[in-house]
Amino acid sequence: MLTLSPFYQELLAALNQGLLMSLALIIPSALGGVLIGISAGALRVFGDRWVRLLGDGYAALFRGTPLVVQLFVLYFGLPNVGVYLSPYAAAVTGFMLCSGAYQSEYVRGALLSIKRGQYFGAQALGFTPWQTVRCIIVPQAVRRAIHGCGNEIVYLIKYSSLAYVVTCMELTGEGKTIATEYFRFTEVFAIIGLYYLALVSLAIFFLKKIEQRLYIPGFGHQ
Repeated sequence: MLTLSPFYQELLAALNQGLLMSLALIIPSALGGVLIGISAGALRVFGDRWVRLLGDGYAALFRGTPLVVQLFVLYFGLPNVGVYLSPYAAAVTGFMLCSGAYQSEYVRGALLSIKRGQYFGAQALGFTPWQTVRCIIVPQAVRRAIHGCGNEIVYLIKYSSLAYVVTCMELTGEGKTIATEYFRFTEVFAIIGLYYLALVSLAIFFLKKIEQRLYIPGFGHQ
């Protein structure tokens, strides 16, 4: 029977604990990011001028600044104005807002790719603007945006490793603690990399299943 050394026993126990925290960060951040992205993307296309400007400003702000800076502002900066977030809340909020900004760009592009003739055709058939968007435009746009949105979720899994900078001890944070204690950085971060590779591979598997479920033969081809 294979027996692990005390170092590896402690390392795997810490990484498994960090993995649970990483999942607790990734799942709500991914769901929240998709919801924010769909909402912001739709408002940037169908909203009035000021709504579009606000949506564009939001996307520009969170796509144009480093995520680590956003996390620092949420965790260390907001207390200066009387807003206190726990490390977990700060990390999830930052991930959702940053991911949502990128998702909104994918959704916006997908919505704009739908030909205007479909709007006019729906109006001719008696559809209201809301029915046109909900029943005709959005189903097509979702299928066109799914690849970009799925790619952003993969990125989210990897940049969830930044949560430790606001003292939220997820997979990377737990591993860094062990590596610093034992001065065995190569082994520790190699194993952490395998954990993230497994998470990304699992996410890709499920995303492909979703794509297959939504696939319509001939859709998107000339």
